[in-house]
Amino acid sequence: MIEAIQTNFRTLDLNLLRVFDEVMAERSLTKAARNLSITQPAVSNALRRLRETLGDDLVRREGHGISPTLFALTLWPNVREALDQLQSALVPQHFVPSQARNSFVLAMADATAAELMGGMAQELEHHAPNISIRVLPLTTRDPRAMLENGVADMALGYFPAVLADLTAKAQAGEAVSFEHHRLYDGEYVCVMRKGHPLAQQNISLENFCDARHLLVSFSGRPYGFIDEALAAIGKQRRVVMTVNQFFTAGRMVVNSDLLTVLPRHFVPTTGISGEFFLCDLPFKVPTLHVDALWHRRKHAQSEHVWLRDVLINIAHAVFKDHNR
Repeated sequence: MIEAIQTNFRTLDLNLLRVFDEVMAERSLTKAARNLSITQPAVSNALRRLRETLGDDLVRREGHGISPTLFALTLWPNVREALDQLQSALVPQHFVPSQARNSFVLAMADATAAELMGGMAQELEHHAPNISIRVLPLTTRDPRAMLENGVADMALGYFPAVLADLTAKAQAGEAVSFEHHRLYDGEYVCVMRKGHPLAQQNISLENFCDARHLLVSFSGRPYGFIDEALAAIGKQRRVVMTVNQFFTAGRMVVNSDLLTVLPRHFVPTTGISGEFFLCDLPFKVPTLHVDALWHRRKHAQSEHVWLRDVLINIAHAVFKDHNR
């Protein structure tokens, strides 16, 4: 059996492995065909040829999708890693930033854009003058539909539920259609105007809950992760207004007795940080993780590799300065 596989590998068409990778990622012949820009019969034929080479069924039909064999689940991570390494080695031959005319769409909140887009503007001016970037407002904590439908090339933000779901699926051997990378960590703080009645003391949990709150909500829903953290300890705050931008929240807080919660690293970018009083939250909340999230069909595309590398390097530079 092993000798037969070794013999067949010498004449193996490596394109079959690309088809296998897409089928495993999508758990669908139709979606794999779409991603590869080939027909579904071509995908089926590629799988047949790979089955004959490897001596395993690889996948079986199950309901409206397919189910991989144990051998396929074991093989897939190695195939995927090899394809990614091969693509990375070929990137310089396919994408030259100084000559490219690509247009990318990024989805992110204004706080994230304030941190990263200045560095991106400099990168484009100096190294990629004909590339354009369009930023869409992030209106959800789960942007997978935007990425699946091609509305955005990448989403940048705080997606704890999404990452937990992707990790659980990967550990269970299920299809994972998205990739992610940690850009930076931060923390949330309570923010109010300097003249606020609560501004001269460390705010208590009781005072925090009794105060009037302004919530930054991308979706407009008057309930966020701060409210979830409070509910976990049997508490509730008074949310009297919601807005969908951190900058707007900052402006409203300095002109009212509202409290809000903002990322600490974002406060200096408002231009009015001298008018704020900041204090730690009187209860535990998860660490703020800002991640880049993208659909895996773009993962090995040379232009997308460049985009990710640029954003990662900008984020590292920005937060290296913040931590000095």
